[in-house]
Formats: sequence, structure tokens, C-alpha cells
Amino acid sequence: MNISLDEICSFLKTRNNFYILTHQYPDGDTLGSANALCRALQKTGKNARVLCSDKIPKKYSILSRGIKKQEFEADYIISVDVADTQLLGENLLKYSDKIDLCIDHHESNKAFAKMQYIEGSSAATAEIIYELINLLGVKIDKQIAVCIYTGITTDTGGFKYANATPRSYRISADMLEKGIDACSINRIMFDTKSRSRLEIERQVLDTMEFFYESRCAVIHVTREMIKKAKANESDIEGLASIPRQVEGVLVGVTLREQKDGVFKVSVRTEEDISAAAICENFGGGGHQGAAGCNLPYDLDVAKKKIVDAVGFAFKGK
Repeated sequence: MNISLDEICSFLKTRNNFYILTHQYPDGDTLGSANALCRALQKTGKNARVLCSDKIPKKYSILSRGIKKQEFEADYIISVDVADTQLLGENLLKYSDKIDLCIDHHESNKAFAKMQYIEGSSAATAEIIYELINLLGVKIDKQIAVCIYTGITTDTGGFKYANATPRSYRISADMLEKGIDACSINRIMFDTKSRSRLEIERQVLDTMEFFYESRCAVIHVTREMIKKAKANESDIEGLASIPRQVEGVLVGVTLREQKDGVFKVSVRTEEDISAAAICENFGGGGHQGAAGCNLPYDLDVAKKKIVDAVGFAFKGK
């Protein structure tokens, strides 16, 4: 059932004991949104806790500062920035059919919750959380502002992506006025890399291939490469932006081997080519400029299938 932000406010104000679920391979938006909402709820005297299936990357530790560690059994389950229950990760799948409220900005959302608020025009779920916290009447303090700004800046690639709107800038400016150090946040999120990250990038660049008159660039990451680089999941995050950085590339594709052998595919596009449409061919989805899907094949087959889908998208362009 689709509900309004006002109805969400009523739901949150009249209930207690919330678990807030994030997606696997957590990024700045899912963690920023979850922690901002958690802190806001705690400020109103509620019990709230953020859960993630995976270990939280070190760089996101700034988002949970000031959050009280509360021990309680949940009466209500909320998911943020989760488009499909399969994205919850192994440790949270037990909540798949128990989610009361889903707040998300992915138009491809599977509408799996009892209630959902999906706003595809938002560059990040953090923008929705910003509006919600204001409606709740909770004062956005500096720590909540850090969370909201991080969600927006990471999901817009530091405001480089086409999904950044005037609203994104306005909300971010408001967060700066709360006293956050945006320069420090951007440096942590985009410029600070571990040696393992640099090594995995070096290996990934060696795998790059070009298709369709160099309008499509494809890279891949295997478990063996990850092992060789001594990398963890946080070292791999953001690799999907690499192929599209090449001049003339309109579609960038990243294939990343999971522990079960399935390849997680990330597609990033420019101009009027829909990444979501490409990934929907394989049961995935996302946004116009960024989307993903899973391909349960070996590398060569997975690569051919996604490249063929990109070629179909190029027809008539």
C-alpha cells in the first residue's frame, strides 16, 4: 500500500521499537538515511536501531556517531533505500516478509512492504528522510545533517551525476548551514583510498574492453582478483564509475563476481540511454543513469549477455 509522508509521520509517532534495515554492500545513502532516521526517532524518545547484513566500511563510521546502542525486540520493521528484499543480504533475509514500511527512491522498487513511500524523483533516499524528519518536527542537528549530506553526495557522485537536482543542492546547502564539514566528508567518501583499493583498481583497469565503436566500456572483478589485492567489500565500492570516466563512453558496465559465483552487474549510462531498461532484461532495475542486475553465469557468458543488451539499447541512437 502506498502512503504519504504525513501518514508515515502518524505511523512513527504512534508506535515504537523500530528496526531500520539497510541493503547489503552498504553505501552512503542507505547508511546515511538509516542513521539520520534512527537518530531522529531516538530524539523523540523512541527505540530505534540500524541493521546491516554486512560489516560497515570504516569510512561510514562518521554516520553512526551519537546513535544510542539500544537493546530491544522490534515491533516494527522499516527498510530504507532497499528496492528488493533480495538486496537485504543473507543476514537480514529473515525480515523479508516482515517489513512494515519501505522508504526508497528507486522507481524499480518491488513494493514488498506492507506500506511504502517511493519517490523516484529524489536523487537519494536521504532527500526523502530530510523531508520526513522536518515533518516529524525533529530539529536537524549537526549529526543528522552529516548523514543526510553523505547520502546525497554519494548517490550523486559528488553532484556529478545527472540525478542531482536543484532540490539536492538546496537540501545540501541547508546541511552546510547546520555546521557540517562538507569538504572533510567529500574527502573521506571520494578521495581516501586504501592500498588494497589502489591494487584492485590497477587490476580492474587491465580488464577493460570496449564495444560498439568504444561507446561501451566493460570491466570485471573476480574473487581471485579480490584475494590477490587483499581487498574487502569497501575497497570494491565505487568501481562502477570507472568505465564511464573514459572519454566517449556512453555506457559503462562492471561485472563483479560474488562469493556464490553469480556476477553482480552495475550499469552506468549517459545521455538518453536507460541503465534501468538494460538491467530489466535480467530481472534487475534502478534509475535512468544507474542500475544493476545479477547474472548467474560464468564470466564470458555473463559479459556477452550484458554487452548484447547494451547493443540493443544502442539501436536507433
